[in-house]
Amino acid sequence: VITIVGTLAFMLSINLTMTLVVVLVTPLSIFAAGAIAKLSNKSFTAQQRIQGRLGGHIEEYVGEQKLVDAFAYGPSAQQRFDALNAELYTAGERAQFMGSLSNPGTRFINNIIYAVVAVIGCVGVITGVPAALTVGGVQIFLSYANQYTKPFNEVTNVITQIQTAYASARRMFALLDAREQEPDAADAVELVAPQGEVTFEHVDFSYVPDRKLLQDICIEAKPGTRFALVGPTGCGKTTLINLLLRFYDIDAGRIAVDGRSSRDYTRASLRRAFGMVLQDTWLFNGTIRENIRYGRPDATDAEVEAAARAARCDHFIHTLAGGYDFMINEEGTNLSQGQRQLVTIARAILADRPALILDEATSNVDTRTEELIQRAMDALMQGRTSLCHRASPVHDPQRRRDLGDSRRRHRREGHARRAARPRRLLRRPVQLAVRRSGVNSAAGNE
Repeated sequence: VITIVGTLAFMLSINLTMTLVVVLVTPLSIFAAGAIAKLSNKSFTAQQRIQGRLGGHIEEYVGEQKLVDAFAYGPSAQQRFDALNAELYTAGERAQFMGSLSNPGTRFINNIIYAVVAVIGCVGVITGVPAALTVGGVQIFLSYANQYTKPFNEVTNVITQIQTAYASARRMFALLDAREQEPDAADAVELVAPQGEVTFEHVDFSYVPDRKLLQDICIEAKPGTRFALVGPTGCGKTTLINLLLRFYDIDAGRIAVDGRSSRDYTRASLRRAFGMVLQDTWLFNGTIRENIRYGRPDATDAEVEAAARAARCDHFIHTLAGGYDFMINEEGTNLSQGQRQLVTIARAILADRPALILDEATSNVDTRTEELIQRAMDALMQGRTSLCHRASPVHDPQRRRDLGDSRRRHRREGHARRAARPRRLLRRPVQLAVRRSGVNSAAGNE
């Protein structure tokens, strides 16, 4: 900016007419750079999109290398990578070519400005029109005109980097502009001293508005009871837990905790009332002691070890190098699936929440380990409200809810409606066919 303003002031002091020529023609280079940038923007956006797909492809297949090897999918994965890489190469080549046109185009227009000013200056020296100039004055003016256009050339020289950054920023801001979670109500209260009573009252929910998932769900779990949520895969058992913890909001009905709507509580205090043992175990990179203590950060070492003994995982922990200080890697792959599950149960025992959620906690382990986990869960569920995704811990059929029942009922009602509809629609064509048959028979008799 200082260069542009300074050279403009010096050119005005030399000759007003030639300065106006330079100023009026300069926007042509700006328009040319803008037009090229607009054309290249699509190419840079496509390049960033393909690069994101390629990065995701690499991350997936490297992270699941054992699965790829188990199914001998390596050659197919390589072919997919080669196709994405070739697509990225083509898009990058097109984007770089379009971006590289900006600087030469701007320099070309600026050189035209330089030539026009030189011609006008020569005419002024020879004829005195449009202004009387000397050779030295023209030379100085041309030098200032060249300095005036340099900042524009420098900006267009980095237009490729600017376009790449802009395309990346658009993807980032698209994520930042995504719809955020609805905040807690202004009058939301903390859930203090929860008792563990959970009630679903005629709850409806669907991820997609025109595809119903849960309809008219009614559940009542009293404090200290075990309640089983059963049903076929995909019927909404895990979704029901997500609704209880307000990861999603229901479409209709009411979910109450301790007799009060879950919307009346803050999300943080509501989730602190529940301990969870999920089907997918989650362990972070750290020691076993740190992973168990995640359930209650202020717990002492003695409390951590007591929780591990209650979860039946103390024995295998002592067989590891370092015991409770054994370092778990990022994926937790240096422990077996059953061992990871036992550690998560120890974490839930240490958290000591009044309500417990068991989401298919024993679905991926062997029979022996499942027996150990079942014993640990029996100890964990004592005196707590428990929502289980398997019926094995629950022996009272009054405390089971088959989520497939409501879906089957709604499906039967839909089948009945559809079955009744064709009879009404086909009645008239059948009557017409009978009438036509009668007319044909009469004509034949004649």
